[in-house]
Amino acid sequence: MELLKLVKSEFKGFSKLEKIFFPLILFVTIFISIYTNDNKTALISAICGMSYTILAGKGRVSCYFIGIIGTICYSYLSFINGFYGNLLLYAFYYFPMEIIGIYKWSKNLQKDKREIIRTQLSGKEKTIYFSITILVTFIFFHILKYVGAVNPYIDSFTTIFSILGQLLTVKRCIEQWYVWFFVNIFSMAMWIIAYIDGSNCFTTIIMWFVYVILSVYFLIDWKRKIILDKN
Repeated sequence: MELLKLVKSEFKGFSKLEKIFFPLILFVTIFISIYTNDNKTALISAICGMSYTILAGKGRVSCYFIGIIGTICYSYLSFINGFYGNLLLYAFYYFPMEIIGIYKWSKNLQKDKREIIRTQLSGKEKTIYFSITILVTFIFFHILKYVGAVNPYIDSFTTIFSILGQLLTVKRCIEQWYVWFFVNIFSMAMWIIAYIDGSNCFTTIIMWFVYVILSVYFLIDWKRKIILDKN
């Protein structure tokens, strides 16, 4: 009974459209995975990943608990497909950052809601964050190329910019959604290439496609809510 109350409270504040659209996305993903006889780990990763993104977009701390499961699954998928940059990212960065995220978000909740207080970067912070990220991406590309990664170009971009995206997520910054949009586009391309080369990962492609849609949706949603919070 307590668990049911907790679940209901987590979905409090969702619009009627969201209550229909979000479960529909998950249902379609499960159906496609079963229909194509896709990798079961890829399905679990996709469902957890989508659920994490939806709950994170709605500012719910519970997103990190689901994200931990998705991180473990995606790390395994990255390993068997030779995406070593993504493997390092998920296993050694996302996992501890999700633990930190639980603590940070719990300390910055709105008093009258279960949602977090959303923030924005200053102009100076944007310049510093993105300049460092571009430089590190260039360095990491050469490292991945040296160790024989399957696709060092996309792997380096998605890995380093995902580090920035996760940092901005923990900091509750709206700029994370700009970063996630491009990371999701390139990640989808990376897995499409893997699928063409014979990897059984179609559900993972669907996952990244959904991420693209969600990143645009929550960018608009966060802009609206930040304006409302200021007024």
